[in-house]
Amino acid sequence: WEFNGSFYQPSAFLMMGIPGLEALHHWISIPFCALYLIALLGNCMILFIIKTTQSLHEPMYYFLSMLAVTDLGLVLCTLPTTLGIFWFNMRRIGFDACLTQMYFIHILSFIESSVLLAMAFDRFIAISHPLRHPSILTKTTVMKIGLVIILRGMVSLLPIPFLLKRLTYCRKTELSHSFCFHPDIMNLACADIKVNVFYGMIILLSTVGMDFIFIVLSYILIIKTVIGLATKEECLKALNTCVSHICAVLVFFVPMIGLSMIHRFGKNVPPLVNTLVAYTYLIIPPALNPIIYSIKSSHIREALLRALRRKTE
Repeated sequence: WEFNGSFYQPSAFLMMGIPGLEALHHWISIPFCALYLIALLGNCMILFIIKTTQSLHEPMYYFLSMLAVTDLGLVLCTLPTTLGIFWFNMRRIGFDACLTQMYFIHILSFIESSVLLAMAFDRFIAISHPLRHPSILTKTTVMKIGLVIILRGMVSLLPIPFLLKRLTYCRKTELSHSFCFHPDIMNLACADIKVNVFYGMIILLSTVGMDFIFIVLSYILIIKTVIGLATKEECLKALNTCVSHICAVLVFFVPMIGLSMIHRFGKNVPPLVNTLVAYTYLIIPPALNPIIYSIKSSHIREALLRALRRKTE
């Protein structure tokens, strides 16, 4: 502990695996390893296919590449500490290292939310204004959107580590997860955390909250456009292009909203539920997104099959 008058700051935190199942951590690590492997290989495969297939060099797949890179970042942020606990019971993480991990986890989560919004906008333009789609979402425009998404996440979350460093902490240093999460660290403080709570809530609502609202509005407009199409076949074809994105939105936002609600209002929620929702939020979307898009996107499926045929020849 660092002591300076009445100011206390821990040199390290202790992370937690799955409460009550510590004796089974080695066995539990098997499905986690499988999910991490699927996420790493699946997202790398998506990036490779999009890069090497000229026909996929269009806005929808550029945004999918951004989603894959973000998912890879989330996996690489949590993999070392999670598997370190399951395999070697390495629970200790330095204070500054914890804040760094927390910062990148939240940035990547905010970026993923923004990318899903950009993908919803792309689907809206493609369905509502198909002829103008290439001129509206040019390669330069997509790059600018990507840059704005990254800067938005970095700038909005920049004060968070400094707000945590100014707090005085209690003797309890045990976190609720195998990774560092802002509400989790904040709740270990003995000082007034109203500023942290207020800023965290404002940033969450003005970024992820607004993203979700605009995604819903995009789909309301998409449905309105699709209803006006001439035939039932055209309606189904238009909606079919959105299925993958809708699945990705649900897989990301449902556990994220659940985890946020548990940390802020779920004082009586069992620790096991809290832990499982956290793992679902950070590990399941990176593993499922490549599978969802590989199954639903015929272009990616065909490109993957061509790549496999070339390797077998």
